[in-house]
Amino acid sequence: MDRALRRTGGRGERRARRAHPVGPPILTYSCRMSTALLYGLGTAVPLLVGAAIGLRWTLPKPLLASLMAFGAGTMIAAVSSELFAPAFRQAGALVAGAALFLGAGVYVVANHLIETKLGAGAIGWALMLGTVLDGVPENTALGVSLSAEAGVVLLVAVAVGNVPEAIGGAALMRQRPGFSARRALALWTVTAAVLVAVTVLGKALSGNLSATHIAVVQAFAGGATIAVLADSLMPEAYREGGWWVGMATAAGFLVAFVLAG
Repeated sequence: MDRALRRTGGRGERRARRAHPVGPPILTYSCRMSTALLYGLGTAVPLLVGAAIGLRWTLPKPLLASLMAFGAGTMIAAVSSELFAPAFRQAGALVAGAALFLGAGVYVVANHLIETKLGAGAIGWALMLGTVLDGVPENTALGVSLSAEAGVVLLVAVAVGNVPEAIGGAALMRQRPGFSARRALALWTVTAAVLVAVTVLGKALSGNLSATHIAVVQAFAGGATIAVLADSLMPEAYREGGWWVGMATAAGFLVAFVLAG
């Protein structure tokens, strides 16, 4: 009977191993970092594509406005479902709300300082810093969210939003006298590299963060994103596209919401 129990137990252990395979820690860690790297590239490549388009062609304003409005819609859904909702559930209204306002406040103040202190002569650096200021909290939260098997909606939203942002920024750089396309593309490449790095860093740090700390990161990123939408993306889309761009925003929200479901 003991032999039978041992045989049964052995089969059970083998089945458990097959159902829940446990690989070497280093291999598992490498796979996770590779996933974070791919997600980071998923947000950085659209940024470079948008910059290349903006430096090479002048898109019709209605088309660019539609892209910005669509990206705003995806970000609204991403903030709600991927950033603030899990933060609210984990940390509560007080902590999540404070982090949300802190993220919005940091973006608003820093963006104001960039616009007023650097001046028109440093438009390239101002645009690059503005994009980094927007993207760092988003991509950090993206890396952190990967630990909870989430992040797909946030990835799509950030990637879609990066395209019109880079197109518009690169087009403004192109209009500046003495500002070469090579230098402009180099600035956007540095920005893209920073976004990839913070995505991987967010994933690497997520294992050492408590659930409350992760919630704070997510809510902070949500606040910064809301400020970006309110101060920059949506007003610019309306100014360039007119009254009908609200439909593109609704379409972006619907696409991201369906992906989240």
